[in-house]
Amino acid sequence: MLEFGEALVRLLADAHPVGETEAVPTWAAAGRVLATGLSSAIDVPPLDNTSMDGYAVRCADVPAGGAKLVVAQRIPAGSVGHTLAPGTAARIFTGAPLPAGADAVVMQELCALDGDVVTVNHVPQAGEWIRRRGEDIAAGNEVLAAGTRLTAAHVGVAASVGAAQLEVFRRLRVALFSTGDELAMPGEPLKPGGIYNSNRYTLRALLEGLGCVVDDLGIVPDTREATRAALRAAAAGNDLILTSGGVSVGEEDHVKPSVEAEGSLDLWKIAIKPGKPLAFGSVRRPAGEGAAALIGLPGNPVSSFVTFLMLVRPFILKTQGAAVFAPQAQILCADFDYKGDPRREFLRARMNEMGGLELFANQSSGVLTSCTWADGLIENPPRQAIKRGDSVRFLSFSELL
Repeated sequence: MLEFGEALVRLLADAHPVGETEAVPTWAAAGRVLATGLSSAIDVPPLDNTSMDGYAVRCADVPAGGAKLVVAQRIPAGSVGHTLAPGTAARIFTGAPLPAGADAVVMQELCALDGDVVTVNHVPQAGEWIRRRGEDIAAGNEVLAAGTRLTAAHVGVAASVGAAQLEVFRRLRVALFSTGDELAMPGEPLKPGGIYNSNRYTLRALLEGLGCVVDDLGIVPDTREATRAALRAAAAGNDLILTSGGVSVGEEDHVKPSVEAEGSLDLWKIAIKPGKPLAFGSVRRPAGEGAAALIGLPGNPVSSFVTFLMLVRPFILKTQGAAVFAPQAQILCADFDYKGDPRREFLRARMNEMGGLELFANQSSGVLTSCTWADGLIENPPRQAIKRGDSVRFLSFSELL
């Protein structure tokens, strides 16, 4: 069996980033991958400004508490005051530019206003409550690098430098289908021996969460002819074909021979739990238009979920042009004992009130409720027993989903 790291390296070696890009409005760019780095043409903030409601003063005018100053001007946000004369103060509001001559702001709670005279009951230090021009972003600096997968914070930064649109890689087009005569769709009656197709829903949601355009081909009957026809339809116009089920070598597992007939395939047994069987290859497009990549996931719902997160997700991120595709792990304390397994395991766990990790009692690959109970996955090396109090590597679903 392939070790997990080797399988990931081999997958990523064949993950070729899409070349096409498009300009999208900045407000619509969250979840996309930036194709061209963004530099700022302005300083942010553009002027020295106050971070508090209060009074702009000259420190030399307030040598001791109780100094009285004439309030000579009022500066709301969006306005620009005039030079602050000695012996005067400016009523100023959060975000407003500091008037020339002022070198500190005293918050309003430390002042008392009587008519047009303010008593300053605090001795300010130069720079107090002042946000300096360019302290966030200096003009000319790159603020977002190419390959960044954009979050709400990233699009906010882009907006703060005046970028109305961003150049991003086009969305990845992914065809999705499941195999299995036993599968039924929610809302349909279950026949004897039937099960509802949870993988279709799980995988579609995961793909859409990564910003993919999903071509959902539904459930494919367990025949060689139907599987080959589905593969041909999926290859036309899509970058990746993702399947679940049918990747073993039983008589009713038709994905392997069908892909071999329509393209090329490696069938891997990966030393992970849950998981193990994974198909990786390509399917020819019609008329010599290249090939679509194919990844076939196991049919057990937790195996499908975990192998997607740990193997398909980084493949998709790299193909989308992302510069970073490995999740950030946390090192946390195990509040349980566990005997370990010969394979690398991804254990469903969640954080308790003390900051330690608890393990879901049933780690079977068929218990999908373990993935709703859990906060993430513990990546446990092969043959590694865990004792209460040990440090473990935790991959939070907030990183993976």
